[in-house]
This record gives sequence, C-alpha cells and structure tokens, in this order.
Amino acid sequence: MPTIKVDETRCKGCELCAAACARKCITMSTTFSATGYYPAVCCAPDRCTGCGLCYQVCPDLAITVFKEEKK
Repeated sequence: MPTIKVDETRCKGCELCAAACARKCITMSTTFSATGYYPAVCCAPDRCTGCGLCYQVCPDLAITVFKEEKK
C-alpha cells in the first residue's frame, strides 16, 4: 500500500500538499513541531494512491512517497 512520510523538521505548514491531494489524505497536525509549525500529516493512509502530487508541490521537500513494489 502506498503511503507518505512528512519530515516534521522541514515542513512549515504551508498546506499546499493538503490542497493538492485529490483524495484528501493530508491534513495539518493539531500540535506544533519542534520548529514551531503545524506540520502536514497523512490522515487517511488507506486512501493514499501514492500519486506524488503532495511531493511535487512541497516547496520544502518535506514529503517522501513510498510505493509498494509489485512482485
């Protein structure tokens, strides 16, 4: 199953990834990160298709997309 990982030390909470996600899998955290921002979090990993739109729009390169390898 594809999923994303957000590096909370790089995310500045701009919300571009949440706006770009067609499946609404990303929301902003309700707690501050160590850098003082509300980072993005994957709130619905079961809906994530691994399309990479969130990764592409992130100006801080804080998102990594993981896809399952087909065997």
